[in-house]
Amino acid sequence: MTGNGLPPGQRRVEGFPRFGTHLSRPAPAVPLAPVIEVRGAVTAHVDLPLAVLSDLPRTEITADFHCVAGWSATGLRWEGVSFETFYRALIEPALLPGATITHLLCRGLDGWKAAVTIEDVLAADVLLAQNLNDRPLDSDHGAPVRLVSPSQYGYINIKHLCRIDVLTAAPATTEGPLIRSHPRGRVWEEERHGFLPGRVVRPIYRSLIRPIRFLSSRGSRS
Repeated sequence: MTGNGLPPGQRRVEGFPRFGTHLSRPAPAVPLAPVIEVRGAVTAHVDLPLAVLSDLPRTEITADFHCVAGWSATGLRWEGVSFETFYRALIEPALLPGATITHLLCRGLDGWKAAVTIEDVLAADVLLAQNLNDRPLDSDHGAPVRLVSPSQYGYINIKHLCRIDVLTAAPATTEGPLIRSHPRGRVWEEERHGFLPGRVVRPIYRSLIRPIRFLSSRGSRS
């Protein structure tokens, strides 16, 4: 922990900015009947209407959000369903018999995707969040539902979650070596980059905050 109470290399910001290299375009429209598709190592394709979340126990956490670029939004109140509860109740029964699940590949309506290890995604503080600070998620922050994993950098926290691929091995990466994301992205270990130590890429990533934030604001619906 650093002197400001944040993970190594992080700086607190006011508010919770919309941020991402792909966010110069507006957030995707929410379907009239949104579902989460489950594919991969399952006995049959599963399409889970978001309404099923209302049948599961609700939980709320207060946590910080850490962007890999180096900024942190603090004290966010997320409310939704524990991802472990969701997984155990609705995905695990559909798994192929004998399959050893190692990763989930999560995809959003905006086209962003990220793989997360089964160990990380079943942590106690990981949510399928539908509310932020006592209000339903807006389009800038992942409506209608997003994955929230406070111990991992923001690129793992998929917005507009619409599909989960259940995998028995790590997926192949399509990123080049210069922008290679760390496969786990744990904030307290400063896992910012797939090859380079986090402290080495800090100044590079920080230099990109202003132009990326500008591009992101162009696509904002708020």
